[in-house]
Amino acid sequence: MPKIVVSTVGTSLLTNQIDVYTDPEEYFTHIQRSANDQEEEISDKAKKTILDLKYRAEDKLDNAKNTKEIRDTSAELNGIYGLYGGNLEQGKLDIHWLISTDTYQGRITAQIVKEFLKDKGINAQIQVPKQLSTFNTERFADGIDEFLEWWDTIFLAYKDSHQIYFNLVGGFKALQGYANTIGMLYGAEIIYIFEGNLDFITIPKLPLQIDYSVIKPAQFAIMASSVDIWVKLSELENVPDSLIFRVGNEAKLNNWGRLLWNRCKRDFLTGNKPVAFPRLIYDDNSSFMKDYQRDNVSKQNKFDLHEVLAEVSASMIKFNGNTTRFDPRLHFTRYEGGQKCEGGVRKNEIDHFYIKNTGWRVSCIAKNGNLYLRHYGKHDDVNDNP
Repeated sequence: MPKIVVSTVGTSLLTNQIDVYTDPEEYFTHIQRSANDQEEEISDKAKKTILDLKYRAEDKLDNAKNTKEIRDTSAELNGIYGLYGGNLEQGKLDIHWLISTDTYQGRITAQIVKEFLKDKGINAQIQVPKQLSTFNTERFADGIDEFLEWWDTIFLAYKDSHQIYFNLVGGFKALQGYANTIGMLYGAEIIYIFEGNLDFITIPKLPLQIDYSVIKPAQFAIMASSVDIWVKLSELENVPDSLIFRVGNEAKLNNWGRLLWNRCKRDFLTGNKPVAFPRLIYDDNSSFMKDYQRDNVSKQNKFDLHEVLAEVSASMIKFNGNTTRFDPRLHFTRYEGGQKCEGGVRKNEIDHFYIKNTGWRVSCIAKNGNLYLRHYGKHDDVNDNP
């Protein structure tokens, strides 16, 4: 079975090229002070130092006499070579993702590793989560959130066709700590190499048992939505503090809460009944429920629907039922036409919104600060009977 290999990338490939005997002391200073800088933030002198070290690293890799010299040059490549027993030919059917910090140094280092692997016939791509750096806690947390969202998509696309490996030989310690936990929760094998040793070890998939009973599906989905929404603590009874960030009597998901939610949300959002979200109204005998339970509604349809319902519910809360303030990406619009529809309402009293990346939609009526869900289905089915 082919592999997905996720490698955290640090900057040791650059710093290892500094000659303590001949290089100016400023080389260390430039590297340290610009560690979290974007390209537009970096000074000309620091940029010149980094490019000099980049060229040295590339030259060392290009002219290495043997595999050991390559592995000594790059921690990331050391782990990758270890995975393949020193023979990269074994990895030509695999996919490698290089996780870089959102910094100039991080991008430079990841590009060196990518080009080396590409020259060896390895499919390698760079992923740079926005804001991911150790500049401050807020940036780091935002970067981890984006990494989690990206990784969940990759995992779902490849989990049944590829073995998953996390190569944590390189990278910053802060990122390695998170990546280690993420890898374990997603059932990846984790690669380590002890300092000065070319033999790699893997931590196999761990049979972790997670208590999902603390999950509140509606509240977790709302907190994980793109709408900046906080949930009252009274709605999060029995949810441990390790999963949420509290401010006053409200909370939102922290990184670990988002990770746990990403891991289990499909189980909660593909059930036989739709999740009861705040301010979204339907009952068991409603047309909406009957549409949801039709045979042609797949689990993927249900999941896509719930992702949008969470956005709509969060928007209803945030804007106190004012649908005119919804994000345009929801395509929340009013029907035209005065003909009577189901329930005696006229078509121009009914709204609808799209389910992203599908031809499906939901019709609804906004009333008294709530949305009453009417129909769910394909574009023409709902349009003909909103």
